[in-house]
Amino acid sequence: MPNGMVLLGEPMAGVESVAFDFMLPMGAARMPTGCCGASNVLSEWMFRGAGARDSRQLGDALDGLGVQRSTSIGSSHVYLGGALESSNLSEALAVYSDVILNPRLTAEQFDMARQLIVEELKSLDDEPRQRVTLELRKRFYPDPLGRSTMGELEDLDRLTARRGREIAKNHLNVPEVVFSVAGKYDFEAICRQLEGVFGPHAGKRSRRRKTASQKAGYTHVPHDGAQVHIGLMTGTARFVDEDYYSARMAVSVLSGSMSSRLFTEVREKRGLCYAIGAKYHSLKEAAGILCYAGTTPDKAQETLDVILAEFGRLAEGISDEEMARAKIGLKASVILQSESSASRAGAIGGDYYMLGRVRPLEEIKGRIEATSVDSVLGFLRSHPFQDYTVVTIGPREVRVG
Repeated sequence: MPNGMVLLGEPMAGVESVAFDFMLPMGAARMPTGCCGASNVLSEWMFRGAGARDSRQLGDALDGLGVQRSTSIGSSHVYLGGALESSNLSEALAVYSDVILNPRLTAEQFDMARQLIVEELKSLDDEPRQRVTLELRKRFYPDPLGRSTMGELEDLDRLTARRGREIAKNHLNVPEVVFSVAGKYDFEAICRQLEGVFGPHAGKRSRRRKTASQKAGYTHVPHDGAQVHIGLMTGTARFVDEDYYSARMAVSVLSGSMSSRLFTEVREKRGLCYAIGAKYHSLKEAAGILCYAGTTPDKAQETLDVILAEFGRLAEGISDEEMARAKIGLKASVILQSESSASRAGAIGGDYYMLGRVRPLEEIKGRIEATSVDSVLGFLRSHPFQDYTVVTIGPREVRVG
């Protein structure tokens, strides 16, 4: 659009549904220092009254349209999305536009929205697996990229309605909003509608974020439980890098199936843990392979040692059979996601933010197929796994290195 806002669409034949995402430039890393968690509060607060509708009326309007709402907080963006029957799309977009441009943001609703986020954050004491992931990203990525997407209790306690309104005013910046839609829709009609609503709103692009230096290391969080939750991350190719697909294939060999390296060596052969897995995680600026294992205190040290050994051993060789399974698994996940309108709406928005373009599905499958044992091993040997960031939560510490 003339003001900088981007509209993306991907039609899907044979479906009667449609899904959309508004990517708002108010992710956790964009929040002011001392306001970690403001993104989470704002995403809740904005839906507690907008324009002529109060909180109850807004909820009733979306329910009446059959909108299955989705909200998530990322490092760079807050994602406000919905999926519904296609004939109600125009009305749903009108409601969401009101939420984004005309939220009421009353003090009374602020207190309730903040308290909800505080309770959600406190519940992490009962969810150590989720907590270890948040703590791990916080330490692996340089500040502000690794800031918790759920928030910090100290910052939430200090956050006020007045400060929240200031943040909303400064960060709900229309030129940086990306809207994506997938499924059954009329793209020209969507463009006319959103241009009419968002077009008059200008703004300026935010400045590039400065990041602090970050060093790998070990952190233990004492927790009175029966398990030790182990998380580790090590750097790898970013989503925007040429070696991205080699990195994804390496992760698939490590943890793409029940016959993968980690599952076989750590769980099946040695019985060291009840849960084990690794996944690829990327921001625009940095990326890593994140591994989680849940085990008992007496097996925690050996579990970590075997995991690190398997990461190191991967560059020594990959069989053709392992490569074939990894390709099949990765392509299957791409195909399954391509059949979901909600997944595609999120994917095309993410592609545009990361790459400045949307990757066709055939390109993705072709790039996966083009990888080989030699290309993946070449990547691993030139980019060895090292400088691990490790976090444990539980009654006993481990030794790293």
